[in-house]
Amino acid sequence: MNITRTFAVAAAAVVIGATPAVALASGHGKSGSAPGQTRTTTTTTTTTMTMPQKAKAYGRYCNTESRKHVAGTPGTPFSVCITDMAKMAHQPKMSATAGCKTESKKHVAGSKGTPFSVCVTGAAKLRASEHKSHS
Repeated sequence: MNITRTFAVAAAAVVIGATPAVALASGHGKSGSAPGQTRTTTTTTTTTMTMPQKAKAYGRYCNTESRKHVAGTPGTPFSVCITDMAKMAHQPKMSATAGCKTESKKHVAGSKGTPFSVCVTGAAKLRASEHKSHS
């Protein structure tokens, strides 16, 4: 009887686990379209964009920053730089020095420049790319 119960539980688990996959494969999981039909959507440019549309690759402006944690400081110089780039991207009138004020001005071994100088350079590149995209 114990083997029968185990078999029944295993069979039920397989059926329950396979149901969503079968429904999605057959097209019944799509919202707004009938099975077998494709759904077309149109996009418009608005000021209320979703998070994936707003997301930028700020890491490319901070790629020379050290990714090693410095004792006594929150985060890594790389993560702080990315946060600063995001702040400056959302506040166009913010200067590079104001945006990078949280960066350290001490040299980190193994990286070029100070975290502050790398951030200011990245901010200049960010502003230049924003200017190109709006022109």
